[in-house]
Amino acid sequence: MDKRINRASMSIIDEFTEKVRNENIKEHVIKTAPLMVLAVLVVVFSVACGASFVSKDNLVSIMNQLAIPLVVALGLTFVIMIGSIDLSINGSVGMAGSLMSCLVLNSLYPNMNMGLWGVLLAIMASMVCGIIIGIIHVKLHIPSFMVTFAFLYICKGFGMLSYQGLIPTIRDPLLVDAAKASFIGVPFITWVAVALFAVCYYIQEYTAFGRHIYAVGTNESVPRSVGVNVDMVKIKVFTLAALLFGIAGVIGTIRLGQGQVGVGEGLMFPAQAAVVVGGTSLSGGKGGVLNTVTGVLIMTVLNNGLVLLSVNPFIRTALSGIIILVAVILTIQRNNQIISK
Repeated sequence: MDKRINRASMSIIDEFTEKVRNENIKEHVIKTAPLMVLAVLVVVFSVACGASFVSKDNLVSIMNQLAIPLVVALGLTFVIMIGSIDLSINGSVGMAGSLMSCLVLNSLYPNMNMGLWGVLLAIMASMVCGIIIGIIHVKLHIPSFMVTFAFLYICKGFGMLSYQGLIPTIRDPLLVDAAKASFIGVPFITWVAVALFAVCYYIQEYTAFGRHIYAVGTNESVPRSVGVNVDMVKIKVFTLAALLFGIAGVIGTIRLGQGQVGVGEGLMFPAQAAVVVGGTSLSGGKGGVLNTVTGVLIMTVLNNGLVLLSVNPFIRTALSGIIILVAVILTIQRNNQIISK
């Protein structure tokens, strides 16, 4: 009898050990696969495109292309880490850029010249939307994708209302110069994105708020049971994301030189792709901003290389879709957990 019990106990232990081993292998694959994919892409395009891919001009172009997607993806990363989703990106980015262009010295409202205050007010407007999204989501228990989808159009509406169909051109000397500025050959806007990544990494790794984000994304009942204000964590996450979306709208408008809601178009899908391709799980609790940097680099290098090879833009879009689908299959948890809350 005792021997049968011992054999059953050993079988359970072996099964548990095997499960842990498989989970560790999966975690290792998820962490290393994006870096391997990035390395393969760099090698393939270096061979296929020759010197044009590794040229100084193209490398600067890649750095310039990744700036805005990186800022947007950083904000989205925190939202996905708590197991939610944000579909308001295009609207938030476009609204912030539109408002900023109308508040600084511009061609549409020549008497308006708020300078940097105009920039800050535009970003704050995006933050206010993030706060409202968070409050509606947690207090009314409405899924995040529904709330943010509604705010996609609300933000677009306010953005278009600000310039009433007459697109303003930015004439503020400081902002005009910022669009052309660079340091050691890297565009100033890219340095802004790098600085924001450093701030987000610090928040994620060295603050209680960052630890709470991981905890809420893993299983929100656990931090709630030890006194963490889970609702406030979620509201702060949507506020932080909206802050970053607002900054992305501002720097995108500065680079474009004029304000319009269209500055935010086409950013939502690449941002989601970058976050998931980088290894952040859609079910929450895993990944982070470092993974997102890798994901943004993958998407940027892939698009840049395909453009250099003159690949049909429809094929480029299809390839991006295939990549994100594979990434979702690899990172999503196979259980009954709700993916987007």
